[in-house]
Amino acid sequence: MRLINICVALPAIFSLASGRLLVRDTATAYPPASTLRNGTRYTILDNDWGSTGFIPFLMALGADMKVLGLVSDTANTWVGQCTLHALALLEIGELSCIPVVKGVTNPFVQTYQRFQQWQQSWGKLEWQGVFLPENLTAQASGLDPTGNDPNQISRSALIEGYPNTTALKGSTAAQYMIDQVHKYPGQVSIYSAVSLSIALEVHVVKLTRPKGALTNIATAIRMNSTFASQARELVLMGGYVDLNLYQLQSPLTQDIGSDLNFLIDPEAAHIAVTAPFPSITVAGNVANNQLLTQARLDKIVKSADNPYTRLMKNYFITLPLWDETAAAIMAWPDLVTKSVTAYMDVNTAYNSPDYGRTHLWSKEFAPNHTRSVNFVLEIDQPKFFSRMEKVLASPKSCNQSSTTATS
Repeated sequence: MRLINICVALPAIFSLASGRLLVRDTATAYPPASTLRNGTRYTILDNDWGSTGFIPFLMALGADMKVLGLVSDTANTWVGQCTLHALALLEIGELSCIPVVKGVTNPFVQTYQRFQQWQQSWGKLEWQGVFLPENLTAQASGLDPTGNDPNQISRSALIEGYPNTTALKGSTAAQYMIDQVHKYPGQVSIYSAVSLSIALEVHVVKLTRPKGALTNIATAIRMNSTFASQARELVLMGGYVDLNLYQLQSPLTQDIGSDLNFLIDPEAAHIAVTAPFPSITVAGNVANNQLLTQARLDKIVKSADNPYTRLMKNYFITLPLWDETAAAIMAWPDLVTKSVTAYMDVNTAYNSPDYGRTHLWSKEFAPNHTRSVNFVLEIDQPKFFSRMEKVLASPKSCNQSSTTATS
């Protein structure tokens, strides 16, 4: 397997989203870290938000983290659509005090045409995310927009309601993250998550849950040489390993093992997992073990009646809690009962079936450009579900002072 190191020092990169040159921000003067620490834990959650993707930010709030913002990206659908989902999810829970920042539209290198050509060479995926060919009939029935048009918006897919609020103006997602990390040095956890899209009604409609790429985070890394080092940590959902044989069992297992969030933008994933964050925690295979059974789902929706539990009752699927596992690990690190230190990278060799795949090494065999990550193997499952049920029973809102984001 050939892993291309594109994480060497570059003076600038070209933004496929806007056609502008992105330069490292060396001119902005940020205050010294020692003058700003206040002991509070902050987070920015970067995801391709969908109609049932609210539990991660509820977990962060429930752990008394201050959510500085939700950042949207392209992966499961185009960034404009998932920005609307993020706004709507906050609005229904009286959390519109938390800013939503629209992210980069296009991956660094990957395009619709390039993705389809890769599938012709190396096999079709059960779920192709935003690069699924456009299906207007499915969109009319509730599918988020897919295909080659990044400007599509589907109101019918906003089952949580169309938002009355708008995304933050005057800043890109990358610049917003850079500014917040330097405002609160050593205290901001950057979260990026993924999950699965589930086919319903004989593949006519797909109910999507967030599946975020790392494009915004990689852009921030490239724009500002101290962004990663000034953050508290990077916590990400993704990085599946050793699931190829498992994928043979069914279309569902093929989907689970595809790690589409990395495949949407492998180059961005590579940049992120090799960047100098003080800590990188990876929730990969472990998230498949946190299964939301029908019995537990019934218990949750019967124990509390609020906008979020009503969405769960009508639309949530009894499947592993991918995004939620990563968010819980960030919110409550004590949940981790077993992990391993590994050196990690993401394959950026396009002419390969492993394009976008994760590879791990022990220290003595790792390539020089890689760095150590905390690869989580097991969590305390009873505590995980107990805490999740608690934040869903009493979700925080903006009228509770501890939840208000500071921007």
